[in-house]
Amino acid sequence: MSRFGEVDDQYDPHELEQRVFDYWDEVDAYEQTVEHRSDGESFFFVDGPPYTSGSAHMGTTWNKSLKDVYLRFFRMQGYDVTDRPGYDMHGLPIETRVEERLGFENKKDIEEFGEENFIQECKDYADEQLEGLQADFQDFGVWMDWSDPYRTVEPEYMEAAWWGFAKAAERGLVEKGHRSISQCPRCETAIANNEVEYEDVEDPSIYVKFDLDDQDGKLVIWTTTPWTIPANTFVAVDEAGDYVGVRATNDGQEELLYIAEPKFEEVLKTGRYDDYEVVEELTGEDLIGWSYEHPLAEEVPEHPDHEGACEVYAADYVDTGGDGTGLVHSAPGHGEEDFERGRELEFPIFCPVGGDGVYTDEAGEYEGQLVKEANDEIISDLEAKGSLLAEETISHSYGHCWRCDTGIVQIVTDQWFITITDVKDELLDNIEDSQWHPDWARDSRFRDFVEDAPDWNVSRQRYWGIPLPVWTPEDRDDDEDRIVVGDREELAERVDQDIDPEDVDLHKDTVDDLTITEAGTTYTRVPDVFDVWLDSSVASWGTLDFPEDDSRFDELWPADFILEAHDQTRGWFWSQLGMGTAAIGEIPYEEVLMHGHALMPDGRAMSKSKDILIDPHEAIDRHGRDVMRMFLL
Repeated sequence: MSRFGEVDDQYDPHELEQRVFDYWDEVDAYEQTVEHRSDGESFFFVDGPPYTSGSAHMGTTWNKSLKDVYLRFFRMQGYDVTDRPGYDMHGLPIETRVEERLGFENKKDIEEFGEENFIQECKDYADEQLEGLQADFQDFGVWMDWSDPYRTVEPEYMEAAWWGFAKAAERGLVEKGHRSISQCPRCETAIANNEVEYEDVEDPSIYVKFDLDDQDGKLVIWTTTPWTIPANTFVAVDEAGDYVGVRATNDGQEELLYIAEPKFEEVLKTGRYDDYEVVEELTGEDLIGWSYEHPLAEEVPEHPDHEGACEVYAADYVDTGGDGTGLVHSAPGHGEEDFERGRELEFPIFCPVGGDGVYTDEAGEYEGQLVKEANDEIISDLEAKGSLLAEETISHSYGHCWRCDTGIVQIVTDQWFITITDVKDELLDNIEDSQWHPDWARDSRFRDFVEDAPDWNVSRQRYWGIPLPVWTPEDRDDDEDRIVVGDREELAERVDQDIDPEDVDLHKDTVDDLTITEAGTTYTRVPDVFDVWLDSSVASWGTLDFPEDDSRFDELWPADFILEAHDQTRGWFWSQLGMGTAAIGEIPYEEVLMHGHALMPDGRAMSKSKDILIDPHEAIDRHGRDVMRMFLL
């Protein structure tokens, strides 16, 4: 006989588990346990917030089961455990689900529907999904403070993000920059490099001849993005690399072609040249300063023709032995490396592509076309000019939007950054203040990622998110003369309108209309919202409702323990380190447990956004909760 009733020889998981749930409710088991340890030493656990963009899958269940076991263990050791669960309720994960529900195809549909209406739809959807996730986690037997989860949509939490960003700005780590970014043309927003998901695709692979100015010969370049050729500004070479001038014959026509020495035979074979003779041996340094004609000068009248454009320059990113020809077509208006080199050369940036991936009027004859759909016309134009040496296709890995699976484009736009490269040494030092399990994940995987991390692009051109708390002059383009607001109290004190800080909702549809007038200048808010990773990056103090409630921050912060899957080395582990260092100068967690991924039977990682998952309720129906949890553990 047990406290749960008669013991039957036949184990019925569902009947037994229901009796346990009933008993927990009857005696307030969770509440008694929390009260029993209320005088113990504080232990601050921070829950990594799942997106409220769909039901739990086995990966989420594994994660919450692990957390449940660890929190119970710490309580059994006598600790007073902070166990507030969290939910990530902003960002593209929610927006794309709502767009699907409404049958929207792009941002224009949202604008016609109305920003305020769309924001409300996103809020309703996120709330609806939160209820389902809460019910799931409780159904799995997880003990956390389900009565008071932190939600990234609440004003208190959004204020935590504003506060962190304002602190980073006070340290001089916030700037608006004209940079090359990964852009989703469907969502019409920047996405972070670590959000780009790569898939194998078929793309054109073309070799193009650029006619030299004032001398015989042609430079041969290779590209898999013909759509970037309208923005070609220079050709890059390896200064110390070996190059050759080759007189080659194709169908009786002789040409003098300049190609990297290790590549010329392969390139000529691809171009089906009948015969060739090496007539010059050069280094990359010899080629520097040579000028050429823009290959699409007639089609793109506004092509780069400023001083120094259409010349050969040295660049670190050239590899004479890799793919291509050893001469790299460079368009600073697109590629990140091209952009950085173009900025070093102090070139004006030419980017004839809008945020929707469509050519602007600067693209001349290609205006109005989606860039990748213009590839065929561009190739045809190059062929008609006699500039196409060879055309093939290539299967290669290409970046896609993490939420809608659209192929990205690299374009240069104005974005807001937290310049974490300015505190890179501080970031790396702070990593040492955390203990990881397994320890190799910190010392190799995580450290390597942080060492290579660029400045953090924190702005997104979307709707459902925490608005950037930045106001700039309405009558002039002056990003240096800006106001960064740190909390609702400051907002109420500084804005021209009369608002109650306790009642104000900080979403776009509220704050976009608020202006600040100081010293005769009126300031309006920049229209962007935060990268959703910034939302969760402040969880270590947002969990505590800081800065609105500062009663527990000094006692508890930083977190004693966090636990998430290995993909968070590029996600939540990183964003917390970045924001904690930028705002406070410290790492916001002391101990990390990193676990793996739950996989589908065919080896794929589970994904809510791609509907690749196994519903844990299937396992529960078949085997019961205890068996499922034991299997996962």
